[in-house]
Amino acid sequence: MGTSALEFNITDQDLIKIAVGVICGGLLGLERQYKNKTAGFRTIILICLGSTIYTMIAQRAGAGVNINIVTGIGFIGAGVIFKGNIEVSGLTTAAVIWISAAIGMSAGSGNYTIALLCTVITLCVLLLFNLLERYIDKVHRDKLFVIVFTNSIFENMAEVEDAIIELQLTSRRVQVSKKDGCLQVAILVTGHRKRISKLDEKLLKMEQVKSF
Repeated sequence: MGTSALEFNITDQDLIKIAVGVICGGLLGLERQYKNKTAGFRTIILICLGSTIYTMIAQRAGAGVNINIVTGIGFIGAGVIFKGNIEVSGLTTAAVIWISAAIGMSAGSGNYTIALLCTVITLCVLLLFNLLERYIDKVHRDKLFVIVFTNSIFENMAEVEDAIIELQLTSRRVQVSKKDGCLQVAILVTGHRKRISKLDEKLLKMEQVKSF
């Protein structure tokens, strides 16, 4: 009887690779789970573990990057991105899935330092940069207004735009549509938080504005 071209005996190094993959995936998964995101603790661990195992198998077969990893991550990443009428959500979670696969591949190839270092860097980006974003938002922020007017006359936007200019804010129209015979305009306003609050007050006083 001939022997198989590939040997799949489990070695201590294999166990270490799997352990590193699970630990790194678990750390990233905890952060996603804590923030109640679509791909949480178990999902990220399985992605990282799967990438680790596929890389180990590819190494033993003398192959390059396993196409199963690339294909699988593409499907999973696309599945957590949600596009609404105006905005897109889930991009950060998709990016975490992508980097988790890369970390799993690093663990599977025996590059433990790279796997652990990238895990720490990713956690820093997710946690510390989130605090920085919150601080920036206190002073400078973006707010999406979906303004519904009492009629379909587009000239009603002039008063809104004048108020935006008066408060020294910048704006960009995202979408213009008609809903139940009324003009509906989605507009992204950027500027100081207090000035945006004043814009809220001005919109409340405008008779032609039904809701926002």
